[in-house]
Amino acid sequence: MPNNDKNKGLIELLLAMIMMGTVGLFVIESGQNAYNVVFYRCLLGSVFLLIYCLASKKFSDSQLTARNLMLIIASGIFLVFNWALLFESFKVASISTSTTIYHTQPFFFLIIWSVIFKEKTEKSKLFWMLIAFVGVALVADLAQTYDSLSFAQLWGTLLALSAAVLWALSAVLVKFLSQISPFIVTLIQLVVGIFVLFPFAELQTVGTITPTQWACLVTLGLVHTCLTYVLMYSSYKKLPASTIAIMTFIYPAVAIFIDYQFYDQSLNGFQIAGIFMIFLSSYASTQNLKFPFKLFSRQETQ
Repeated sequence: MPNNDKNKGLIELLLAMIMMGTVGLFVIESGQNAYNVVFYRCLLGSVFLLIYCLASKKFSDSQLTARNLMLIIASGIFLVFNWALLFESFKVASISTSTTIYHTQPFFFLIIWSVIFKEKTEKSKLFWMLIAFVGVALVADLAQTYDSLSFAQLWGTLLALSAAVLWALSAVLVKFLSQISPFIVTLIQLVVGIFVLFPFAELQTVGTITPTQWACLVTLGLVHTCLTYVLMYSSYKKLPASTIAIMTFIYPAVAIFIDYQFYDQSLNGFQIAGIFMIFLSSYASTQNLKFPFKLFSRQETQ
């Protein structure tokens, strides 16, 4: 792989992850409920992505069949409700807590994939999964069960975990669509989101949306949906899987910084430890690292 391509891929993915990390800020500052935010994100994002697909001729030889279209529609339903739950968790708990917990997506993908195809999961992956969910409990600060904010924190945790499950379900379906351009898949998913979320969106409030709030919504559609996906998918072609897996941690790291910088949300020692456990386990799982001790390694090689 030429160094120029790799360096370009690194810059593209870095920008994509930074932009993804700022999603929570624009969601909150938009002043809209979660369904409205996702509806406008789908509406505006589909317009911008359609223009990009037409300009780059992505529709030529799209290989869309009735089966593929049904898979994309189903994945789109899971995807948009995943966004709705995640955006709601930003407001109920915090951006940093929700985004970190949401980073357990790969483990839910692994569980669902293993159940569907009855594949045996390696013991080392089960270990890292356990570590990740202990980390979730710490990040959720469940020890503060009698604190006045504990219910909101717990509810936000459940919303973020549910969003991660829906993302995993969407990703499993998309896994069967490797021959179709990811831009076409995303565009159809966004269009599906417009129709699915229309009954839930409070469009009668459109006249009360301020210019600043519209700017946030347009940014979510143009930058966080269209531009981010263009950069992200472009980088995937230039970078090895190991590099991509490592750089995904930029996303929650930026979200934690944003939460602290704009909303003065600080983390206690247990939450910081939980974040480290989730990051470590996610990295170890995506890199197929074995448990540090030899107990599992011996069993898995027999």
